[in-house]
Amino acid sequence: MNPKSYFFRSFLIVLLSAIFFLGVKRILPKRIFSEKAGNVRNVLVDSMLIDAFEAETDSSRADIGDTLANQPITYYETNGIKFPEEPYEDYKGNQYLIPFYEKLYQLETAQNGNVRIAYFGDSMTDGDMIVQDLRNNFQNRYGGKGVGFVAITSESAASRSSIVHEYSANWKMQSYLNVKHPLRPFGINGHVFFANDTVKPAWVKYKNGKYTAQLDNPTLFYGSADNKKGEISYVIGKDTLHKKLVADNLLNTLTLSQGGLKSVKVDFKNARTVPVYGFNFDDGKGVHIDNFSQRGNSGIPISNFDVALMKAFQKKLNYDLIVLHYGTNVLNYGTKDYGWYERSMTRTVNRLRECFPGVSILIISTADKSTKYDTEMKTDSAVVPLSRAQKHYALKTGAGFVNLYTLMGGDGSMVKWVEESPAMANKDYTHFNFRGAKKVAAMIYNQLSQGYDEFKILRKKRDNDGKEIEEHPGDSINPENEVPDEE
Repeated sequence: MNPKSYFFRSFLIVLLSAIFFLGVKRILPKRIFSEKAGNVRNVLVDSMLIDAFEAETDSSRADIGDTLANQPITYYETNGIKFPEEPYEDYKGNQYLIPFYEKLYQLETAQNGNVRIAYFGDSMTDGDMIVQDLRNNFQNRYGGKGVGFVAITSESAASRSSIVHEYSANWKMQSYLNVKHPLRPFGINGHVFFANDTVKPAWVKYKNGKYTAQLDNPTLFYGSADNKKGEISYVIGKDTLHKKLVADNLLNTLTLSQGGLKSVKVDFKNARTVPVYGFNFDDGKGVHIDNFSQRGNSGIPISNFDVALMKAFQKKLNYDLIVLHYGTNVLNYGTKDYGWYERSMTRTVNRLRECFPGVSILIISTADKSTKYDTEMKTDSAVVPLSRAQKHYALKTGAGFVNLYTLMGGDGSMVKWVEESPAMANKDYTHFNFRGAKKVAAMIYNQLSQGYDEFKILRKKRDNDGKEIEEHPGDSINPENEVPDEE
């Protein structure tokens, strides 16, 4: 081809394109993509978080946290024990963890019974990160074996090292992240599963992992159904066992083995209409921590828990502490006013109190997260306002509080965690790696342990003073969830 002809044709194409663009520019919007934070429907977040943000209209809310900043936080006595007052900035709320600490004390001194923790989180605890190390810390001190409750399917199964988890492709899963009206109520992990076993059995397989020598007392949890034909089969040694799924109660359990197994594969047959929730693995002693993490979760969907079903789970599992570790998915909304999230999570905590009466609750704040400003990575401007909102709804609802942002080192800490050697966090400047997760678990464990040590001192003082203990329902929290009055 003649070079001059080629150049002329190329120039003509560019010229026509420019003319076309100038012609259509008049009818294009000023911005192709809206800058409004609410326009995040393609981001992996739960639908209730989006609804809560878009429904928010009160931007004139006073910052109650700031009004409390110069006041000490004082407590009501619980069972003859009262923690010292503390400044708002250093709020931990150990007073509200007294029922949990008392259970730890009974376990430690009597050497029997068990303590159970439900740890709800998002991608920060995906693959059992943070939680597996926290579990290990507690079990090393107080005893206990097993990873606790595990779902039927999991998006993080391949990355989890605390248990080997496989499953067939013919499971139908509904999640409280994006389904508002499930076929049957969501289980304690926010999911409900159904076996699409018309053509072939649906199956799930578990095997001991990094911290587990065996699968202790494997127990299936499933819901009610009119189905009388559902059954499971599994192999122990050389024996193939078949058991009927008797789905008469709101929540049912079926123990596969008294003792431990190295692995177990369970086939589900004729169980298409039976709601299945998962398996529990523990030895019934010491401390057990269940990881209920889900990517994209804000914590708000927990407010949709079915109270009757959760009370049935509580009767079976007997939780002593509920941990809410959220924030990662709430930082992307282009706002510094998190009153809407505070109110939504207040409803979540109140629903948990309905579902699990008397159980202590611990709020863990957002970690530090870095965003590029000009050419430099710095703490995202939403981190401090969000952590402040989390602190306030913890105080407002009578819950303990761990300020993870502060424990990490505060402003600019995520940059340090990413860039130090060896690195503690990933290059997304948001998530921890396994080293960082272990360090975070130690921070949470140390704060809880310091609170427990102080509790034992106060308990001993109470006993030495011979103070009469009066038992009152709801003593674990301020009865009216009051924040100290301003004067």
